[in-house]
This record gives sequence, structure tokens and C-alpha cells, in this order.
Amino acid sequence: MSYTIAQAARRAGLTTHTLRYYDKEGLLPFVDRSPSGFRAFKESDFEWLSVITCLKSTGMPIRDIRQFIDWCVQGDSTLADRLAMFRRQKSIVEQQISQLQKHMEKINHKIRYYEIACEAGTEDAVRGIPCDEL
Repeated sequence: MSYTIAQAARRAGLTTHTLRYYDKEGLLPFVDRSPSGFRAFKESDFEWLSVITCLKSTGMPIRDIRQFIDWCVQGDSTLADRLAMFRRQKSIVEQQISQLQKHMEKINHKIRYYEIACEAGTEDAVRGIPCDEL
């Protein structure tokens, strides 16, 4: 089965503009073209789009994603490069998770703070309580 760019965008949770941009940036060399030049997405293209979306969502720059795609096209001689790239990205994501956990702790603290303040009807009830006791 073949999908138009609009159908592929809908299925992948992206916009047609994003898919055209990815294509322009060299991230979609695997997407076929119809005889009239229209992009024709196939079932296997959605796994590629999923990986691209994952990497983009974790903050990987387009140029690095393009490098990954290029390595995939080059074949098995680049397996170690691809592994190293994913290990680096894993480290970056772990750092992001750690930072998000710190943000979550701050948010949870503020929730406890305002729950106590709301229950008492005033922030004065919370002001003297040490942060680690909230």
C-alpha cells in the first residue's frame, strides 16, 4: 500500500510541512516518488519516521539525524558509528530526564506548598515551614 504525503503525515502525527522539510533536509531518501513526482510513502517508511521523530524530540539536530540516515544508506560499514551516536543520544536523554526530575520535585514542592496554603486560607501558614518538611 502507498500513502500520500497527507496520509503519511496524519498517520505519523506530523504535518505535511514537516515531511516536506525533512525531505528537503535529506532525511527521507527512502521515500519513493510516483511517476508524476509525488511522494509515495510505504509501510516501512513509518519506522524511519518514528526514529526521526524520536531523535528530533530528544533534541538531536537535523544535521546529526541526516548523518544517521546517511550512515544507514551506506550500510554495515557504519554500524559502529550508528551505535556510538545512539549511545551519545542516550546520555543526553538521561541528562534531560535528570533535569526534568529536578523540575518535577520543584513542582511537587509548590503543589504541597499551595495545598497547605489553600487549606489554611493563607500563605502565612506555610512561610515558616522548612522546604524539606513540606
